[in-house]
Amino acid sequence: MTATNLSTNTVETPAIESESAVSSIKAFFRTPAAGAFMGFVAVFILFAMFGYSRNFLSVAGVTTWVNFASLIGMIAIPVGFLMIAGELDISTGAVLPASTMTVAIVCEHYQMPVLVGVAAALAIGALIGFINGYIVTHTRVPSFIVTLATLFAVAGLTLYLSIFFINNTNSFYHAPDWAKSLFGGKVYGFNSSVFWWGGLVAAFVFFLHYSPKGSWVFALGGDQESARNAGIPVTRMKIALFMLCSMSATFAGVLQVMTFSSATSQANFGLIFNTIIAVVVGGVLLTGGFGTVMGIVFGVLTLSIVTQAIGFTEIDRNLSFLIIGVMLLIAVLLNDTFRHLATSWSTFKKK
Repeated sequence: MTATNLSTNTVETPAIESESAVSSIKAFFRTPAAGAFMGFVAVFILFAMFGYSRNFLSVAGVTTWVNFASLIGMIAIPVGFLMIAGELDISTGAVLPASTMTVAIVCEHYQMPVLVGVAAALAIGALIGFINGYIVTHTRVPSFIVTLATLFAVAGLTLYLSIFFINNTNSFYHAPDWAKSLFGGKVYGFNSSVFWWGGLVAAFVFFLHYSPKGSWVFALGGDQESARNAGIPVTRMKIALFMLCSMSATFAGVLQVMTFSSATSQANFGLIFNTIIAVVVGGVLLTGGFGTVMGIVFGVLTLSIVTQAIGFTEIDRNLSFLIIGVMLLIAVLLNDTFRHLATSWSTFKKK
């Protein structure tokens, strides 16, 4: 190879790498995560400006909203999977308290090992998810109605069984030290749930974006008949997604009872709205077929800042709902814009 060729290759390599980096950035801003990321950055900067003098950026300030985000996030991502697949699950607001009471009753009142209580809670979550998925896939009833019915059924059953077993709708549970450290401990102010959420995010990213079954989820949100004709097991996949959603809510309940050493049988209706808002702010379309895991993560973090960290700023706490409403509306408008950008970009590349 001549000196001229060596010189040419040396010049071309950085140019190619630079062009690739620019292309990657452009591709990112055509994904659902782009709008969620920009929204997160905007909200973070706004709250940092108003909360700088009130310790918004302190360890206490950051851990407040990150800890909250971890519990919401591990439920929001599976809810997002269902929304991408064209379905919805709102029964999580009853599944979470049911799991907390299951662990407390089994382990505190009946003195069973911790893992038995955790297994019982996860089994209940799997059963509820299976029931939801089975009814949705074998009837023409919309998933919203099915899971709305399940929400009230599970909430009522949890209240009834709590009174039946312990004659109380609330309970305490003091976990062994190893279980407390693993499921409900703290590291520099961050709850164990933050690290569990981080691991689940990595697993969910691999599942949706890098495994073959991830493309099945997007196909379900497009044309289900085409997906079925392509050999995708539509029924089994939907049931599995409903089970994943309920089991994720169950696991969040396990972490919650371990962290706070208490359980309640009251349905958590706020959880339902928080997860759906986080998913929509994260770039998932209500019509299905479009979304990313990282977009949902940014949506969860944005919602957590607005709802939990507002006390560390000079912004009136009463304005938090106004901010959420405006943020949700903007997110819906941006999601449609980014979908058109992604569609036009893919069409352009094919040409």
